[in-house]
Amino acid sequence: MKTIRLLIFFVLIFFFTSSCTPSNSNKPFFTLISEEKEVELGKLYIHSYINEFEGLYPEKEVQKYINSLGLKIAKHTQRKVPYKFYVVNSGIVNAFALPGGPVVVTRGLLLQLDNESQLAGILGHELGHINARHHVKFLEKQLALSIFLQIGNLFAPQDLTGEILLQLGQISTSLLTLKFSRDQEREADRYGLLYAFKAGYSPQGMIEVFEKFKKLEKKRPPEWLSTHPLPESRIKKTKEYIATFKPTGILIKDTQKFHKIKNLILKTKESYSYVEKGKKAYKKIGFNEAKNYFKKALKFYSKNTIALIYLAKIEMEKNNLTAAKNYINSAIKYDPDFFTANILAGIINFKLKNFETSLKFFEKAKSLIPFNGISYYYTGRIYEEKGRLNLAFKNYEKALELGPKNETWYKDCYYRYNKLK
Repeated sequence: MKTIRLLIFFVLIFFFTSSCTPSNSNKPFFTLISEEKEVELGKLYIHSYINEFEGLYPEKEVQKYINSLGLKIAKHTQRKVPYKFYVVNSGIVNAFALPGGPVVVTRGLLLQLDNESQLAGILGHELGHINARHHVKFLEKQLALSIFLQIGNLFAPQDLTGEILLQLGQISTSLLTLKFSRDQEREADRYGLLYAFKAGYSPQGMIEVFEKFKKLEKKRPPEWLSTHPLPESRIKKTKEYIATFKPTGILIKDTQKFHKIKNLILKTKESYSYVEKGKKAYKKIGFNEAKNYFKKALKFYSKNTIALIYLAKIEMEKNNLTAAKNYINSAIKYDPDFFTANILAGIINFKLKNFETSLKFFEKAKSLIPFNGISYYYTGRIYEEKGRLNLAFKNYEKALELGPKNETWYKDCYYRYNKLK
């Protein structure tokens, strides 16, 4: 029996391992998570992270710029995975990468930078984490092989059991708060500086970022420092590494395009400041005051999806469903893949008894973040309304497995599940 188990184990190891040598190393390296699975994990989690940081910044020119610059630098990386770069709405100062290719920077970080070489250094650093497979090494330490054996095809995650989806959700949370070791940070620094340098950028840009963030640390530490700490030894090592570079020709310090993009974002800064005021008022249940702030936010920037979502929530809670629907439709027009917007659109249409439309939004939400129970709960509600009780039961069951248990819908879901059971 023991021999059979060992045989099965090694067969499965072979199945989940695409290669024993990563593309960025000449040294043998055994990995349980193949590059294909790593890329799938990145695609699985990217919408969760974008949602966590308040959705995509809605200007296509900004998104095109960050992706173009990122891909320019990524050309010089060792690993040829499907890299993609995003700017999110959040005002906090942060940037991060996910396994297998996605890199995210916040609106707040872009407002803090002075030139394109600084941005190139940050993008290069995040690419360094991907190329050194730091996320995968963390996952392999944290996760039991059994999870990966049950996952199968991550591109159809809705078909997985609630238990496995819950574990995938827990992985997402772990990646969001992941802190790399000092050695890993230094490794990402070296890779990042080299990539930016090979793309034609001055490596001094990254030193400027370090110095800027060290100053901010004394006042209000950037979120980036919570996962990318900056001890003096790290800055010293970076300077020593830069000294080994032998540049030929003129290196890029800055571009007009960077400042054009930064000015676009600066023009919307006041709009987002009203959103922050509105969010504080909303938490205090001051709906009228909050509504005024969010409307002011839209006057300064009509595409502010956060303001639109909050206004849709307020109108829905006041039972002004037509007004709520108009606001949420605008938010989805500017950011079709925003999970929160799709959930809210689904709930509003459910309340309006537009069940088919509502179901489409919840199915879209499931495809974006399959490990959040709310999509399954409301899908169950729709099927219950339509008399398709077997499908309602299955969706309630998955919603209960996923939770979160402290959500307002959870108790009702438990009641309905037991009633059908």
